[in-house]
Amino acid sequence: MEALSIANKDRIIEMAWEDRTPFEAIEAQFNLNESEVIKLMRSELKRSSFNLWRKRVHSGVSQKHLHKRNPGIDRFKCSLQRNISLNKISKR
Repeated sequence: MEALSIANKDRIIEMAWEDRTPFEAIEAQFNLNESEVIKLMRSELKRSSFNLWRKRVHSGVSQKHLHKRNPGIDRFKCSLQRNISLNKISKR
């Protein structure tokens, strides 16, 4: 995993928390596979937050893996994406 800017780390963490953003979208945009995203999340989040995130990813709510998604969803980007992409999700 190459060095990432703070802005890119924040964006990856934000995308990882979004239920409908698959790992494949993160890989396409930032060239990080699922295991690298997990390592990043583990290193950047508090342990309790990381545990909540992992639990959510493996629950039926999350669609982090393309094979779990509804076939009718054929895009990575939410219609509200522009509005939420400026959120600062981590306190640095």
